[in-house]
Amino acid sequence: MLGYTFMGTAHSNALDRLPMFFPELPETERYVLVGRREEPLAEAADRFDFETTTTDWEDAVDDVDVFCNLGPNYMHVEPSIAALENGVHVLSEKPLAASVEGAERMAEAARQSDAVAATGFNYRFVPAIQYAKDLIDAGELGDIRHFTGRYMQGHLARNPDAGWSWRVSKEKAGAGALGDIGSHTIDLARFLVGDFERVSGNCRTFVEERPVPWKDDEMREIEVDDAYSAQVDFENGAMGVLEATRAAFGERNNNYVEIHGTKGSLKFELERLNEIKVSLEDDRGYRRVLMNEHDDPYGDRWWPPGHNIGWEHTFVHEYASFLSAIEEGGEHRPDFEDGLAVQRVIDAIQRSDEDDGRRIEL
Repeated sequence: MLGYTFMGTAHSNALDRLPMFFPELPETERYVLVGRREEPLAEAADRFDFETTTTDWEDAVDDVDVFCNLGPNYMHVEPSIAALENGVHVLSEKPLAASVEGAERMAEAARQSDAVAATGFNYRFVPAIQYAKDLIDAGELGDIRHFTGRYMQGHLARNPDAGWSWRVSKEKAGAGALGDIGSHTIDLARFLVGDFERVSGNCRTFVEERPVPWKDDEMREIEVDDAYSAQVDFENGAMGVLEATRAAFGERNNNYVEIHGTKGSLKFELERLNEIKVSLEDDRGYRRVLMNEHDDPYGDRWWPPGHNIGWEHTFVHEYASFLSAIEEGGEHRPDFEDGLAVQRVIDAIQRSDEDDGRRIEL
């Protein structure tokens, strides 16, 4: 596993939960944790129950069966490709890379390998999202006409003097809110509605420079967006509006999806993870459907009916799919092809913004 902070905690926690709730899956041994700084790396390895550590990812990918790449976006490409070329299964966090070129190289490496290559879009594994997918695939909503996706955060509004980091570097991150949280919206749009045909995008940077935390009195230019919006057309004729920001007061981590079809509609927001609002032909408005019964997606894996699960359980579901595909030789989605498709949309939105919102064909 490369990376040991926020995502390292989320993924290690999921690996802890798997034997309890998915006992049929193969046992896993956490062998080597990869990071840059030896002291915090050793502390994290002890906390996450890893056997050893290294500061050189090349030492790790030759000596494992599965590689989890949770590093910064620019660190996804070379280690993941090296692992795949060695036949090592890879789960890479999203977005797949910091550029389309990097994502294309990763996807090509996955095509040439027999290993499973997964992109970490964990929101596909929310029970309510799985339920929405089932409704749409069963034709309960009819033909999809509208998709609205918003991912709203407010940490930059609450902290306007936040320091510079790799997340605001074009070279290292590739995009700002668009790539970090907007990529989730793009993936959910593809998962629930279908592939994009064209986009028109608008990106905005509200604060042009930020202080460098480790250098006194040094300011560094911000090279990526604080917020984006886009209008999209899907290949199946649906239309959509996408939006994300890191600068919205009152928002903490709100991932919102709304879909309207010829026979029904649905709404989901992450702040109410265990429910979805549905309106079908005979309904006079929206019904609140709770996702905590045994016959709901993943419902038989957790607690008695009526007991909710949380955000961290999406990673457990993700690993259940990933490890099942490895053990059984099956398919895991989202894969690197899905990650590449999202990366191409991100790139198209950026190019549209640079060209005064011109519609870009995909």
